[in-house]
Amino acid sequence: MFDLSGRVALVTGASRGIGRATAIALATRGAWVAVNYATNSAAAEETLAAMRTAGGDGELLPFDVSDAAAVTVAVEDLVLRKGPLAIAVANAGLNIDGLLLRAQEEDFDRMLATNVKGTFFLAKASVRSMMKARFGRIIAVSSVVGAMGNAGQSMYAASKSALVGMMRSIAREYGSRGVTANVVSPGFVETDMTAGMPEEARKKLLGMIPSGRLGRPEDVAAAVVYLASAEASWVTGQVLGVNGGMRM
Repeated sequence: MFDLSGRVALVTGASRGIGRATAIALATRGAWVAVNYATNSAAAEETLAAMRTAGGDGELLPFDVSDAAAVTVAVEDLVLRKGPLAIAVANAGLNIDGLLLRAQEEDFDRMLATNVKGTFFLAKASVRSMMKARFGRIIAVSSVVGAMGNAGQSMYAASKSALVGMMRSIAREYGSRGVTANVVSPGFVETDMTAGMPEEARKKLLGMIPSGRLGRPEDVAAAVVYLASAEASWVTGQVLGVNGGMRM
């Protein structure tokens, strides 16, 4: 099951955290994976090396997801060189916390540019190739915060909840062409974003999670692998929560 051999995949923000784990998981299942990053080339190289150690392969593909032209050029060139893009994972994200009264418009604009427009640009650039091949998987990485809300994260929550409506609309537009569009919605995961959390806040958070632990990037990557597979061909326009039961 979940054999991705011969599929070309692209994972944005794949130099660390959930993106890194996703790139490795897809490669392990046989996909050839383009590892996108914006600035951290050393971390992206480590992701590629880990993919190859796991028996997979791919290449580095640097571009800024908020730059529409850069996304289009990168995807079109990838398709010319490697063939149809089968799996596009919009994982690159930006989080800037701030209470509503202290929130800055420029910070909100930056998050929307990366989290929302970046996902839109990737989907738009990818879908033409997918339509021609009559197979495509567009997967957006959202957050449980987009569904629940969280104090100090109104901007971030807005950017992540927007992905649900976007994917459901794409699912309706291209379902007849063999293209699915879904959302993976992680809970609180052990990544750079949660590493600096105060111990008291961590304890309070764990008390809200029935499974009793924070997630691992690999937990989310496993959900992406499923949605990317042929076995998920009848799953589209859905939100798959990976949160240890924090939101049911």
